[in-house]
Amino acid sequence: MLNPSGTVALQAVRVVVTGRVQGVGYRPFVSRLAHELGLTGWVRNCGGQVEIHAEGTADALADFISGLKRHAPPLARPQVSEAHAREPTGYNAFEILTSTAPATANHHIPPDYFVCRDCLAELHNPKERRYRYPFINCTQCGPRYTLIDRLPYDRPNTAMAGFVLCPECQKDYHNPLDRRYHAQPLACPHCGPSLTYQQPGLADQTGNEAALSACLAALRAGLIVAVKGIGGYHLLCDASRADTISRLRVRKHRPDKPLAVLLPWRGENGWALAVRVAALQEAEKACLVSPLRPIVLVKKRANPLLADTLAPGLAEVGLMLPYSPLHHLLADGFGGALVATSANVSGEPVLTEAEAVTSRLAQVADAFLHHDRPIRRPADDGVYRRIAGTLRPVRVGRGGAPIEWTLPFTFRQPLLAVGADLKNTVALGFGDRVVVSPHIGDWGSLRSQQVFEQVVADFQALYGIKPAAIVCDAHPGYHSRRWAEQSGLPVLPVLHHHAHASALAGEHGLAEACLVFTWDGLGFGADGGSWGGETLLGQPGQWRRVGSLRPFALPGGDKASRQPWRCALALCWELGEDWPDCPEDSQWLKAAWQRQINCPVSSSAGRLFDAAAALTGIAPHASYEGHAAMRLEACSHETATVIALPLSGNADGLWVTDWGPLVGFLKNKAINPAERASVFHASLAAAIVEQALAQRQHCSVTTVGLTGGVFQNRLLTEQALSGLEKHGFKVLLHEQIPAGDGGISFGQLIEAGGRNR
Repeated sequence: MLNPSGTVALQAVRVVVTGRVQGVGYRPFVSRLAHELGLTGWVRNCGGQVEIHAEGTADALADFISGLKRHAPPLARPQVSEAHAREPTGYNAFEILTSTAPATANHHIPPDYFVCRDCLAELHNPKERRYRYPFINCTQCGPRYTLIDRLPYDRPNTAMAGFVLCPECQKDYHNPLDRRYHAQPLACPHCGPSLTYQQPGLADQTGNEAALSACLAALRAGLIVAVKGIGGYHLLCDASRADTISRLRVRKHRPDKPLAVLLPWRGENGWALAVRVAALQEAEKACLVSPLRPIVLVKKRANPLLADTLAPGLAEVGLMLPYSPLHHLLADGFGGALVATSANVSGEPVLTEAEAVTSRLAQVADAFLHHDRPIRRPADDGVYRRIAGTLRPVRVGRGGAPIEWTLPFTFRQPLLAVGADLKNTVALGFGDRVVVSPHIGDWGSLRSQQVFEQVVADFQALYGIKPAAIVCDAHPGYHSRRWAEQSGLPVLPVLHHHAHASALAGEHGLAEACLVFTWDGLGFGADGGSWGGETLLGQPGQWRRVGSLRPFALPGGDKASRQPWRCALALCWELGEDWPDCPEDSQWLKAAWQRQINCPVSSSAGRLFDAAAALTGIAPHASYEGHAAMRLEACSHETATVIALPLSGNADGLWVTDWGPLVGFLKNKAINPAERASVFHASLAAAIVEQALAQRQHCSVTTVGLTGGVFQNRLLTEQALSGLEKHGFKVLLHEQIPAGDGGISFGQLIEAGGRNR
């Protein structure tokens, strides 16, 4: 279009882009796009969104607006929420302006990103200035969640504020054509963070190459090294050396719990070495190299690269590939498999500070590889497992969280959900959004509470949200509930299993009633008892308990969750039988059970699995949560043999599945333990189907959900899924939220929102 003077008429537009546009290189992308199209104007961060003023021809502006989403950086999730015409003001260039902070904000906090291919190529190129630099990054990679102090996402608002850019990095930062244009964590060996290696009795090794060389020499010598990463420290050691792994287990008081393995990136796709140590399916390969870069639980192969003691008694091993430049350098330099387990103490959050690591793990690690880039908050590694052909989260962590969720409803007031006491996460609900933290850890120690409180405070500050009330578990003895009650804010208790069911319904956006099997260890029930094998009917805010498992009294209470033989005795005594093969003296315990002293009654599916593991002799003892059930599953296989479990209505109107017929079979030593374990799984899967069919006759429900920690068992879940689908049910499983207690905070918010509606 020409103006009266015969020149091309310029137009202007104001654009507002929302969504994930912070910490993903979006402003530099906008600037480059504007330059390519010959536009002038500016772009800036403003309270979690991006504002743009662009001037140019009508055609160029149209291409610009469509390109803001179509050509966005891979890590961005932009939405053009406004695009309005403005009067041109005659800008001569296109600039990135200083960020502004409005009174109200719509913040989106990015997770920590893996090192991109461009930076990885540069890391290995001797001609590059950042060759072998352990903290190389650009606008498309590097730490975010663990680095950000506050928004807007500018360098002064991050842990990099204390590192002044050298002249060469300044050029990169201010060059619109450079991929490090406005990369906030930008650094190089001359101006950025650096490594220090410390080993008691030896002089410290400072400088990146000296520290790396010393660390690799220690690992090759069979030492255990605590290494600072993105979201905390790992304990690294040679994964092929049984003697080193044994020392690590003894020192960390972790005799059986599986240890994750870090493998070097090999081949074009990265997993060339991984396929030698594990039988990988395509979905597992894809997950290993995905932006999440999580630990993936995969079927292990016999291989000299991995010691048998990495995951004793289990058929799977947790593998991960390097996600940071430092991990790439260490894994490549070592050339083989490394144990990479969280540097923490018994379920606590991963350690992030050098002083805390060297003091608290002085009897565990032989040496330490520190760096001086601060970690603002911990983020442990995520864990995924393939169930029914899909990789599903066991734990959400670094690279995958915070999880941000848009809801089909709006909260009446901002809410904070404080989750469960085990596998704790916290979540904020405000507007039509939910944000869920990475895995924090288990309550029960001073450090756990400190990190919990830090994450709660950080979430409120980062998102600019002050909760008006706190949603917590209904269990009166939970640490998280006590904390909520001491906060001074109104408290909204939610039953544990209602939160599980609501998490599944919320994840799938269900608006209609569904039948949800919520099977886990223990949770406080509406009747004050210990639930754990429940069937709920309804939707968030309107759940009704319609089914359960036959209850039994747990001798010793909480001790039964750590000692499977107690669960086995509970089942036998409930049936009026004894268990001659009990590995412990139980005479005194039976007397207490008969008098109902510290023997709470439970309907727990998790304790039922523990009992089966003990009765078959597969795992009468356990050293970590889920130990017995995981061993039981590892010994099992699919079978068509099923023991029918009676289903009947009780006086409360519940359909109750009776596990009684399983006990004699599980005790029968004439049958192979693996066969007994397999039939146990198949029988419970069949019982789920039978109960669903009975419920359908009464309420015409067609959608069934499976949630709770028990449904992280692949064999049970897949068999139940198959049986339900054969009878025409639509079956829902978790896809992005953990089925276990890591999803409770999300479910608490969905349940509270359902009540309000």
